[in-house]
Amino acid sequence: MLVPIPIVCFVGTLVTDIAYWSTANLQWANFSAWLLSIGLVASVFAGLAGAIDFFGDRAIRRLRPAWIHASGNALALILAIVNAFVHSRDAYTSVVPTGLILSALVVVILLVTGWNGAELIHRHRVGVQPGERA
Repeated sequence: MLVPIPIVCFVGTLVTDIAYWSTANLQWANFSAWLLSIGLVASVFAGLAGAIDFFGDRAIRRLRPAWIHASGNALALILAIVNAFVHSRDAYTSVVPTGLILSALVVVILLVTGWNGAELIHRHRVGVQPGERA
């Protein structure tokens, strides 16, 4: 239940970056920085829970989608941290073009890792009790 918070925040960062790029209204750049900060804090907790699942079960580590999911989420987190430093600069240089590109990369990576996470649940039944529907 921790995962949706950083996803929404990172997608929201991309949306507010696009809004700033379109309007040059400084408040959109502020929203981006706030969403990034909240997303990073929440992703630490989601990442810890994911790492416990990943490293705690050898069967999960044998699955290719688990590796894509884990390494992709780690990459997204690293890029989001870099993006937070970029967004700490002056408004225009914090968004255009580097912040906008980083925000888009994070969202694309999250789409790939989300697909692999869903495959882990629905195809490989990771985290699903026997007899329970995913």
